[in-house]
Amino acid sequence: MALRPVRLHQALSRTVHTITLPDPDGPAVWAVETRTTEDHRARLYRDGQRTSTAEMPATFTVPGGRIEVDAGLYGVTRVHLVTPDGRERRLAPAPGTLEHRRAALTRDRPRTSRAIAVTAVVILLVNLVLATPVWLEMVTSIPEVADRVGTFTSPVLLPGWLLGTLMVAGVAAAVERAVTWRHHRIVDAETLWTSL
Repeated sequence: MALRPVRLHQALSRTVHTITLPDPDGPAVWAVETRTTEDHRARLYRDGQRTSTAEMPATFTVPGGRIEVDAGLYGVTRVHLVTPDGRERRLAPAPGTLEHRRAALTRDRPRTSRAIAVTAVVILLVNLVLATPVWLEMVTSIPEVADRVGTFTSPVLLPGWLLGTLMVAGVAAAVERAVTWRHHRIVDAETLWTSL
């Protein structure tokens, strides 16, 4: 099966990353495709033709090493060539992907890119502060947990429209962090709550 270009309507659900590697018959372009909303599989292509498919986390053997692939709820978390000596090289996002568009924004408009990145962190931190008490109330409302540790009532009471807005903003911020390959244990802990 042939690899198709990534269309605009697929930007949030499909990624393709590529790398050119030497081969006895000449350089070959290897591509890894993931479709996070359809299945949890990675597909490997050589010069546009599918060669294999694997469940993620996936490892594909290629000339000069192996390609390791994994994805989370908000996008690809790993797509690297690992050489036999342990060196790693991330594959490049293919044109049309959200990652490629975001990298172009960073290159062409660095100030706008930084402003978007900072805004995403602020949104995730605000959501983390607001979500923690709500999450604790949810967990302690489970009878088995309440019997052991008691219940907790969240002091945070937000109107439904604000909760919805924060959830949408949190998802957008999480996608922003994923496509720019940024991750921090505390900042990105909030992405767990937006997935509930």
